[in-house]
Amino acid sequence: MVTDSATSPSGYAQPTIDVPALTRLLDGEYAEIRRLVRTNLTTYAGVLEEAEQLGFDEFRERVRDIVVEMAATGQTGMGFPKEYGGGGDIGASIAAFETLAFGDLSVLVKVGVQFGLFGGAILHLGTEHHHEAYLPDLITGKLMGCFAMTETGHGSNVQALGTVARYDADSQEFVLTTTTDLARKDYIGNAARHAELAVVFAQLEVAGEREGVHAFVVPIRVDGETAPGVGIEDDGRKMGLNGVDNGRIRFDGVRVPRQALLNRFADVTPEGVYRSPIANPDRRFFTMLGTLVQGRVSVGGGAINAAKVALAIALKYSVRRRQFQAASDTEEQVLLDYGMHQRRLLPLLARTYALHFAQDVVRTQLHEVFSGIEDDERARRELESRAAGTKALGTWHATRTIQECREACGGAGYLAVNRFAALKADSDVFATFEGDNHVLLQLVAKGLLTHYASEFENMDQLGMVRYVTNLAVETVIEKTSAHKLLERVRDLLPGGDEWDQEAGLLDAEYHLAMVRFREEHMLAGVARRLKRGMDGKTHPGVVFSEVQDHVIAVAHAHVERLVLEAFVDKVRHLPDGDNKVALGLLCDLFALSTIEADRAWFMEHGRLTVQRSKAISREVNDLCRKVRPLAVDLVDAWDIPPAMLRSPDLVG
Repeated sequence: MVTDSATSPSGYAQPTIDVPALTRLLDGEYAEIRRLVRTNLTTYAGVLEEAEQLGFDEFRERVRDIVVEMAATGQTGMGFPKEYGGGGDIGASIAAFETLAFGDLSVLVKVGVQFGLFGGAILHLGTEHHHEAYLPDLITGKLMGCFAMTETGHGSNVQALGTVARYDADSQEFVLTTTTDLARKDYIGNAARHAELAVVFAQLEVAGEREGVHAFVVPIRVDGETAPGVGIEDDGRKMGLNGVDNGRIRFDGVRVPRQALLNRFADVTPEGVYRSPIANPDRRFFTMLGTLVQGRVSVGGGAINAAKVALAIALKYSVRRRQFQAASDTEEQVLLDYGMHQRRLLPLLARTYALHFAQDVVRTQLHEVFSGIEDDERARRELESRAAGTKALGTWHATRTIQECREACGGAGYLAVNRFAALKADSDVFATFEGDNHVLLQLVAKGLLTHYASEFENMDQLGMVRYVTNLAVETVIEKTSAHKLLERVRDLLPGGDEWDQEAGLLDAEYHLAMVRFREEHMLAGVARRLKRGMDGKTHPGVVFSEVQDHVIAVAHAHVERLVLEAFVDKVRHLPDGDNKVALGLLCDLFALSTIEADRAWFMEHGRLTVQRSKAISREVNDLCRKVRPLAVDLVDAWDIPPAMLRSPDLVG
């Protein structure tokens, strides 16, 4: 368990949670904006029923109306400059988005498209001209727009987009063309019905030269009608999020003025001369995309809060529902008194808390970078890596948690009124929103292997392979301290290799040493494999493909280490008291269940004996029993509005 000394005795006095105090801790510095969002969620609680009762088109219109009405309260504009009607606080905008995820997720995604993607692109890629022209009406929802990046043929590989924007110097206009069916913009939120403008990402051509992907503001509707040269199709019904009007867009020689280029990082003179303060085209491209990292931070936080809703419903149900008579009692037991039910839900509860505190870290980093508090190249690269990793683990966690909670509620969990149907359907796409999770973890691994080198921005996967293999592999390995950690783990355990199997299991330093050893051993191993493949004259693409599973594994291990460190650090800095004890229990449960889940790796690499592995499983069971009386208070501390839990059959 985590205390000021990072250790605790094996026994615990049963803590009593101060729920309001824990809510204040979790809400942090953004408690005021979170309260506003909770109030708005309660005001529009009827949307949960309307999602099931309204027709397809009617529900889309209802979601739009709610988003515009919420905008009038100020909750959606917190990230925009005050001079245009915003709140001037990027961290508050993320906190508002996270909290909105307690409600209907179509509303959440519509907000994300309008204010995060469309608005964020204009804010971060545009200049004063664009800000003055669009932000005031955009912030209020009077001007609706969309973010047209993804194409039918390209998603994650943005550099290969097929839409072309050619500069016509005679007319001082850009001419946008969808070159093939694969180049049509696809799955674009707000496109099918409501967007008047689109931020369109296209290959810029000036004087016959390709200058890479740039963003343009393009009208796609005029007075409610499709603009000339623009073709719009409705993507139709989806697995979920049917309150969001996703569509396809084509451009047939659509002309926009020279000022339509979002020109923070590059511009074209009236005469047709391309200029940019960033000479290297790859670096320029990655700098442009780096300004849009807010979307990944938002989606990760939203997914974590969707998981909270599922857990709150399932855990509240588990202390009401009874099944089977205990051997020593005449009354049936409540579900959460069964060890298996504890095992199913309580490690997920612990991981949710861990991810909450990890999300706090990445939100703070985002705020500091975009507010200019800490905005150097390294800070931006670390933010991009952490945002990618936290988004991947957070969205996968939501998918797993919602499914487990649905099953834990039996047949009742299958009823739409109890929210799991919508939670499952609407959150599933989060794993591919803002980048496929596996691709994002490759980004994380690339940063680890190149150690955030100056060349980082300019490398694709093959470039990363060449970079790493051009280093002395010992340099990469030396940057890790796996060999030192190995000794550290042993030092923490009484008696060296002959330690008591139960000793040290609740020591935070032991937990940290184990996950650090795993990450650094994996990192050194993938570096060796890359170099061995290149030394054998294998093509870099083949080398990367052969180690891709290893690359994803090291990135996953890296992010889990960051999550644990965030949890440990939070608990260590809490004042002594029952809430600290309770969170310490959760932190121990998260750490040991994480080690247990990967016990095969730790045993293969000599970090766990069979006996020690069994001891960890016993300790996880014991921690679940200790957390069980606290479970309802722990979910109540999330302060999910009761109307958002809905579920009359499950939560009363």
